[in-house]
This record gives sequence, structure tokens and C-alpha cells, in this order.
Amino acid sequence: MKYGPDIAPDGPFAERRDYGEVVLARRLRDALAPLNPDLPPEALEDAFRKLTRHEGADLLQRNPALHRLPVDGVTVECRTADGGIRGVPVRVLDSDDPDNNDWLAVNQFAVVENHHSRWPDIVLFVNGLPLAVIELKNAADADATIWTAWQQLQTCHAEIPSLFAPNTVLVVSDGLEARVGPLGAGREWFKPWLTIGGETVASEAIPQLQIVLERLFDKRRFLDLVRDFIVFEDDGSGRLVKKVAGYHQFHAVRVAVEKTLWAAALQRESLVLHEPSCGYAARKQRA
Repeated sequence: MKYGPDIAPDGPFAERRDYGEVVLARRLRDALAPLNPDLPPEALEDAFRKLTRHEGADLLQRNPALHRLPVDGVTVECRTADGGIRGVPVRVLDSDDPDNNDWLAVNQFAVVENHHSRWPDIVLFVNGLPLAVIELKNAADADATIWTAWQQLQTCHAEIPSLFAPNTVLVVSDGLEARVGPLGAGREWFKPWLTIGGETVASEAIPQLQIVLERLFDKRRFLDLVRDFIVFEDDGSGRLVKKVAGYHQFHAVRVAVEKTLWAAALQRESLVLHEPSCGYAARKQRA
């Protein structure tokens, strides 16, 4: 965890050129190079530009495209040995080894955009990309609720949309209760994450925020969520709606996949054991 003012442009450990910069550039560049050791620097720089230049008039139009880049990789053009040009994917995240990524949580990450200044409570960066935002209610306001935090998020992504363009998931909390939801969703689509291991619902004595931080934001689970459990669907009007799997869907699918892989492995093993021999001794010998 780092304190936002410390890495601000005028902070003692500055990682940003200005308050409009929402991607931690050095961390992103430092991640791209080892993830793509066979690609030339110009290809990595092209990928960097595509990840940091958020095109599109509307935030909810930009978010689907930017979500796919860390998942599928960024396609860039490279010159081949014979002088031709071909598209190659640049890896952005290491989904196989969570620890092979740069993880950073920043509290009070100040952003200035279109003459608006906002300080989201916690921003989670993975390889320099702001993939999650956690907003907490104002503890000094006795009348504030968890939905006060939700409303603060609505103001934030209206006034500083660049921070949310690559966003994966949003969390609101009052310190005890917590709700998880996608960008652009109404409050009814923000749901609690109620399981620790996936098989049983956690005790009500455990704060929901603790469950979210320890379980949903476990590195392995979070990368799985980013890669496999977010979809964009047409709502019938041509508008894309973002959906994030709930905790029960997340764990049910993972269990189903594990069982399917286990059954497939057993079937392969059975086929090998019962495959008829084709050796010399099995062939009928001529008299």
C-alpha cells in the first residue's frame, strides 16, 4: 500500500508526470519487457501507447475494449525476418503466475480531469493499470451509508472517467458491509461477496469488507475474475452492459471446470489402459 500524495507528481516518490496521468507508466513498461522477452522495444512501446491512450467518446464504450487488452494481449505490428509485417500479441498480465505481476494499492489517489479533482479512497494497480477502485463512506458523516460511497463512485467516474476506462470491478463499503459491482451498473447490481473458500458462506461475524479484500482480491482469484468472469452484453438497445459474476457463480463455474478436467483425465487414462496392443506378439503369425 502506498499513500497517494507520496507518488504524486510533486511527491517524494513521484511516479506520475501530472495529476491527469492515471496509468503508472514506469510500472507498466517494467512489466511489459519481461513478459515479452522476444519482442523489440518498439513493439512494446506501441503496446504501451494502446494501453494508455483511451480512445472513445463515452466511458462505457471505452471500457469493453480496454478490458480485453490485458486479457487477450495487445496486438501490434512487427517486422519479420523476411521484411514482412505481421501482427503479434503483447502480453500485459501473467495469468498463470500471479506473483509475476506488479501489484500496488494506493489510497487517496488524486486525479484532475476537466477541471474536476477527485481522490478515490483505494485504487488497485496491476502492472501499472488501475483495475479496481474501492470507495469507503465518509467515517466523519454519521448519516453516511454504504450507498453514500456508491454515489461517490458515480460522481468520480462522471468527473474523472479516464481512471475508470480500464476498470475491472468496483467496491463500496462502510467498513463492515461491502458490495461488489461493475462500472455503469445501478446499485441493485452491487452484491456482497460472502464466501471465504467457495464452499460455504462466511460467518456473519466476519466483516464483509474483510472477505472482499482477502478473498476476491486474492491475486489468483482476482486474475481469474479479470480473465473469465466479466462479460459485456447488448441490453437490446445497442448499449453494452457490463456484468461481473457473483461469488456463487464464480465458485460454481470453477468447481464445474475442475470436475470436467478431472473426468477428462480419467477418460484419457481409461483409454490408454484399454487400448489393444499393436505389438509383434499380438499379431497372428503366419504358418
